[in-house]
Amino acid sequence: MQHTLNQTHDPAARSWVESANAPACDFPIQNLPFSVFRRKHSGAAFRGAVAIGDQVVDMAAWAARAGLNGIAGEAARACAQPVLNEFFSLGPPAWRAVRHALFAALHERVFSNDRAAIEACLVPQSEVEYGLPAQIGDYTDFYTSIHHATNISKLLGLSGVSANFKSIPIAYHGRVSSIGLSGQRFRRPAGQIMLPGEDAPIFSPSRKLDYELELGIYIGQGNAAGEPIDLDQADSHVFGLCLLNDWSARDIQAWEMQPLGPFLAKNFATTISPWIVTMEALAPFRLPLPRPHTDGKPLPYLDSDRNSTAGAIDIQLEVCMETSRHQAANVPAAQLSLTSFRHQYWSIAQMVAHHTVGGCNLRAGDLLGSGTISGPEKSEAGALMELARNASEPVTLNTGEKRSYVEDGDAIILRGYCEKAGFARIGFGESRGEVLPAKL
Repeated sequence: MQHTLNQTHDPAARSWVESANAPACDFPIQNLPFSVFRRKHSGAAFRGAVAIGDQVVDMAAWAARAGLNGIAGEAARACAQPVLNEFFSLGPPAWRAVRHALFAALHERVFSNDRAAIEACLVPQSEVEYGLPAQIGDYTDFYTSIHHATNISKLLGLSGVSANFKSIPIAYHGRVSSIGLSGQRFRRPAGQIMLPGEDAPIFSPSRKLDYELELGIYIGQGNAAGEPIDLDQADSHVFGLCLLNDWSARDIQAWEMQPLGPFLAKNFATTISPWIVTMEALAPFRLPLPRPHTDGKPLPYLDSDRNSTAGAIDIQLEVCMETSRHQAANVPAAQLSLTSFRHQYWSIAQMVAHHTVGGCNLRAGDLLGSGTISGPEKSEAGALMELARNASEPVTLNTGEKRSYVEDGDAIILRGYCEKAGFARIGFGESRGEVLPAKL
């Protein structure tokens, strides 16, 4: 299933929440992303939220006031919970019903009674704090960018990407407990490192701490064990996307992943943005999947006309770095790269289909990482290892500082948005993570 365009995608639609109508607003009425929130310093339980302009809709309050019936009412009540897993599990008809009800209530042409019911449920974003929007049961991280894989292979002196890259969406199972929300601050990881020219490893804080620009993919409805999800049905099992930073300790990774894969190099922190942009909101930005004909077709379970013609999504993604010097001088963060998710070799649907083809059951709230997102140009690299050529070409920031890898006190900020002529701008907000000194 892929979402068809409807009235909620109308670029002319305006909200009576004036901040939602600003041209550069991340959260216009055509977006309506989901999260959970509470008022700052309240200590209250988190509850569902939807963003509109610079406000959030308190979904618990709205569910009580709106008088919604049928599937829309059931879905709105599920949105009122401290996490959104129950809402996810209701599936596309419920997701669509809530989106369309919210769109109608927030539209400038709404009836006065409906406006009053939801207006009383608005809370300024400046007055709230967010929680993890789902209870994440399992986290799987993929490796799906041909440009990232090619760049890394060259830096490691390999002849090309791994033999299996063009046959399967490669992935490994990650760590849920260290997934944190935007604003996450974590200590530099330590582990075993094999220094060049040495015969034995040392134990040390990582000297090559890196970020990875990714998208997080939230599973909506899951599947039963032993029942693979068909490629053309995979999108209906995905609720939406967020920004994700898969922090990576490259020097620890280089030593420990032989022959099994990363462990300490990846398990210390993963930073995600609070807002989940729904797949329905992203429908106008679909594109053909960029698989060259010379690569041949993938195996049948990973191949369909629908996936080939609309498997990619054009999401613009930006990485910025803010150092202590930026903060002291009140200087804007330095942009490191700007790329698009449309360059990814494997689609979201292919990731889901491959994940389940062996019989694995996905559950509502599970999180998939898209893999590092890099484009064909150097300026589109999704990791500092690529940008700085593994420390051989340090990046110069707008403060005059140079970076080969992320240093203590540095913050990495990810931003994302979709823009296309004839449609409203759809934003993701931001994911921010900051590195603290190691604790030994």
